[in-house]
Amino acid sequence: MITVNALGKACPLPVIEAKHALAEAANGNTIHVLVDNEIAVQNLTKMAKQKNCAVCDGRTEDGNYYVDIVKGEQTIEAADDPVSCMPMSNDKTVVVLSADVMGSGNDELGHALMKGFVFALTQLDHAPDTVLLYNGGAKLSSEVPETIADLKKLEEAGTEILTCGTCLNFYGLTEKLAVGSVTNMYVICETMENAGKVIRP
Repeated sequence: MITVNALGKACPLPVIEAKHALAEAANGNTIHVLVDNEIAVQNLTKMAKQKNCAVCDGRTEDGNYYVDIVKGEQTIEAADDPVSCMPMSNDKTVVVLSADVMGSGNDELGHALMKGFVFALTQLDHAPDTVLLYNGGAKLSSEVPETIADLKKLEEAGTEILTCGTCLNFYGLTEKLAVGSVTNMYVICETMENAGKVIRP
């Protein structure tokens, strides 16, 4: 068993360190990763599943968390994959929502404009491939009913909705995420890097 102590380490370090340990491990080895928050558990579990590894998680005696990842013969090894996502082709459209307001000057107007923008996305002939939400944008997928409804329509149309886990944690919204899934900053960076077009309202 290989132990990775990622206690107290911010996203995306737990995933990165686990990935490095996995790359060095022999088939059948278990990577035992210690973390201190549920967001890290979700990100580690997602990475392990995308690499076709067996994975389980639980709580330690002192109240922290662990994730056990078992490397097998079918484990996907991609040296140029920084975390766990398959590279996106350069014709992908990514929408980045980094705030719950659009523009600056008046927040009431900004909130209304942002709601209108997300609704407008649902009316496009071609839905965006991915919507990334971070910082104040995390509120749009967790506590703004109208925007949540529109994001769900986009998801039904095939759009991937990804919200920063660290941001949800910061705003106390982890349990309120209503659409899409939790992601980490490395995946956000990779998604933007490999996009053909990035739209920022």
